[in-house]
Amino acid sequence: MEDLFSVHYAEVGLKGKNRVFFEKRLVNNIKLALRGTGYAEVERLHDRILVHLGQSADITEVKRRLQGVMGIAYFQLACRTERDITAIKAAALRHIQNDAYESLKVETRRTDKTFPLTSPQVSAEVGGYLVQETGTRADMHTPDLVCWVKITHNAAYISTEKIPGIGGLPVGVSGKVLVMLSGGIDSPVAAWQMIKRGAKAVFIHFYSYPYTDKASLEKVIELVEILGVSNYRSTLYLVPFAELQQVIVAETPAPFRVVLYRRMMTRIAQRIATLANAEALVTGESLAQVASQTLTNLRTIEAIAELPILRPLIGEDKAEIIEKAQRIGTFDVSTRPHQDCCSLFVPKHPATRASLTELADAESSLDIDGLVEAALNNLEKQVVG
Repeated sequence: MEDLFSVHYAEVGLKGKNRVFFEKRLVNNIKLALRGTGYAEVERLHDRILVHLGQSADITEVKRRLQGVMGIAYFQLACRTERDITAIKAAALRHIQNDAYESLKVETRRTDKTFPLTSPQVSAEVGGYLVQETGTRADMHTPDLVCWVKITHNAAYISTEKIPGIGGLPVGVSGKVLVMLSGGIDSPVAAWQMIKRGAKAVFIHFYSYPYTDKASLEKVIELVEILGVSNYRSTLYLVPFAELQQVIVAETPAPFRVVLYRRMMTRIAQRIATLANAEALVTGESLAQVASQTLTNLRTIEAIAELPILRPLIGEDKAEIIEKAQRIGTFDVSTRPHQDCCSLFVPKHPATRASLTELADAESSLDIDGLVEAALNNLEKQVVG
């Protein structure tokens, strides 16, 4: 007998000829997630992945980390034994001995139909044995405990708990994106949603220290660490933005400042995306949530972009975004007070419908290439995790 985790996927199993690529990436991500837990081996089978446990493996920690791996539908702590009804009975009794229950049920699935007993016969044999040995009662409708028996060509597996995973796709199968991370509530959720779709995220943060405090820098590093549970080792680019903002304040009309900030950020982010081999930019923008996120302003920001700008939260309201932030663990960090660079030098009445012509005129006095180069010359790169 051997205790192991049996990992099951959903969307990955629909990938046809590319399925092996997705499975191998999922195996690699599981290995990354389980570093230091004492696991022995991660094995890829046809319809699932097995995590073999070493003698000193921390089962509780393995379980916790598997819950953060994108691409897993559910997983089970299982006992693997021989394809023999006597061995299956013994393994089932051993596997349930630490569970608390007053009634039980056995459900059997055979992927190998050459096994001499049918699935109902296995369930009846194992269930009868467990009831006799434990003194509990059988309940086919609302049991306290369900014991699953799966019989394959090579072994039998017994388990009693299906632990839900995150789902989605393995990180890295969908390419790389550069996430514009502000330190607020929205952008970490946008990052998480892209990571769940299989994108490897790298991050960029614009800060205005010393005109603002260092709280935003500290928060962003914490947020990258939280997202790194599923994104693994993450790269964070830090861009000083205060001097560039001062130039915009001095040389452009006040109502356009916020949109001009965003356009400059986009230009800088594109350059860094090229350095990082990222194929798209990601923002936490939600339609009409603030003045810079009206449809007109979003269009004028995107007009200068050469890379796609992905906005996973574009159709969600604040309550929906907050609920997701709480669920993924970023909300408490995001809501700690900090001064965002875009809140610096903000006009009382920002333009909500800035036209492309108006913005082009406003930027005509700026040395755009020089400002972008100056920001890149002071770029700082950190690896988190």
